[in-house]
Amino acid sequence: MPETLTEAERGDDLAPLLADGWTHDEGRDAISRTYAFQNFVDAFGWMTRVAIRAEKMDHHPEWRNVYKTVEVTLISHDAGGLTQRDVRLAQIMDRLAEGS
Repeated sequence: MPETLTEAERGDDLAPLLADGWTHDEGRDAISRTYAFQNFVDAFGWMTRVAIRAEKMDHHPEWRNVYKTVEVTLISHDAGGLTQRDVRLAQIMDRLAEGS
C-alpha cells in the first residue's frame, strides 16, 4: 500500500502544484483542479490521454466532464490521502493540458 506524503514531500512536491492552480481539500487530503478546453472534443481527448496513463499507473482520478470543462480530484483511497501517485498524475495532467 502506498504511503501518504510526508511533510517534506508536501513542501517539495505538493506546493508547486498548489501554486499552479490545484487546491487542497484538507478534510479529504485530496487535491482538485478544473481544466477548461476550447471545446468538448479537446476536453474528451485530454481525458482519454490521461486515462491511458492513469490505467498504466493503476491510479484513477475522480473526474467530471461538462462540455469543455473537466473537474478533477486526486486522492489515493487505499492510503487514505495524498501519495506520490497523486503528485505524478497531477503533473502528467498539467503537462498534457499544456499541449491541448
